Amino acid sequence: MFGKSKWIRLPRSVVLGHGVLDRTVEAVDELYLDGRPLIVTSPTPRALAGDRLVADFEAAGFDPAVVVVEDATFASVEDVLETAESVDAGFLIGLGGGKPIDIAKMAADERGCGFVSVPTAASHDGIVSGRGSVPEGDTRHSVAADPPLAVVADTELIAEAPWRLTTAGCADIVSNYTAVKDWQLAHRLKNVRYSEYAGALSQMTAELLVDRADSIKRGLEESAWVVAKALVSSGVAMSIAGSSRPASGAEHLISHQLDRIAPGEALHGHQVGVAA
Repeated sequence: MFGKSKWIRLPRSVVLGHGVLDRTVEAVDELYLDGRPLIVTSPTPRALAGDRLVADFEAAGFDPAVVVVEDATFASVEDVLETAESVDAGFLIGLGGGKPIDIAKMAADERGCGFVSVPTAASHDGIVSGRGSVPEGDTRHSVAADPPLAVVADTELIAEAPWRLTTAGCADIVSNYTAVKDWQLAHRLKNVRYSEYAGALSQMTAELLVDRADSIKRGLEESAWVVAKALVSSGVAMSIAGSSRPASGAEHLISHQLDRIAPGEALHGHQVGVAA
């Protein structure tokens, strides 16, 4: 008797391209999100785009609140939850790189409210995925959380981000090669459930990025477009699989050990790329 079932959670909207930060309110309206928005960000993204985003929401009749996080920690998640409770937030917006987006994602999941991802750097596939990454001591925790309802990725902003963040995003995608191979091996040796669709999408994403490697250059907005699309695709593969398997294998375990040996010395994307 056939008994399989699957519940795939994906972003409802992905808005990607030049100047699309100004369409964040429109993306929220299409989701019919109610209540007060709480923008979760860090100091640099706030200076870069925070005021614009606040002004756009105010012009649309919202009363946005802002909370600034310094580190991706469980304490930061609790701080955001306390702020969300105190301002009666209806939904959360993660504005920035990996830290504020992961913190907002986990806080929104805990609170049971909507979450919108607004990346200002293309540094890793967490901008779309249903996972949050939090270091604690010499361990890094990967926490399951609902993926964003919408992703608004402004390539103009992403192209202005430090180049090392973009190269980290590229390396994170390259690590999909070994992640998929490990997943296939686990399926063959341990009968771990394998999704042909998710595996094929993840591998294709890495192959397409590598094929275009020569065209990915510092400060070029089209390069930001290519990398951001790849990160979205990788995140979707994880959502289809219902796990991080399409983009996380032994190379991520090696990266965790590097975090223990030399914490803070390199970006996550660079570590998993080298490990791959």
